[in-house]
Amino acid sequence: MIQKRVPLRMCAGCGEMKPKKELVRVVKAPEVKDESGQVIGPGEISLDLTGRKPGRGAYVCKDINCLRAARKSKRFERVFSCPIPAEVYDRLEEEIGK
Repeated sequence: MIQKRVPLRMCAGCGEMKPKKELVRVVKAPEVKDESGQVIGPGEISLDLTGRKPGRGAYVCKDINCLRAARKSKRFERVFSCPIPAEVYDRLEEEIGK
C-alpha cells in the first residue's frame, strides 16, 4: 500500500518543519476595497483554526514560546508585509494559550 505524503510547514517561531496538523495558521485577510478598487482598510490578522480562511497565511507551533519568538524576530511583519500592532499579538497569545 502506498503511504500518503504528509504536508509539512515551517514554524515562524522556531523554524522547524512540522506536519501541517501540528501547527496553527495565522492569516491576514485580504484588504477591504470599494467599488472602484481603492483600498479602504487593511486585512485583519487572526488565527485560522480550520485552515480554510482566505488570505496570506503563516504557521506557528501551538506553543506560546514559538509565538513570542516570531514576535521578537518580527517574522509576521515580514510575511505579511505590514506592521502588526501589539494588541494583535496579545490576542493571538490569548487564543493559543487556551
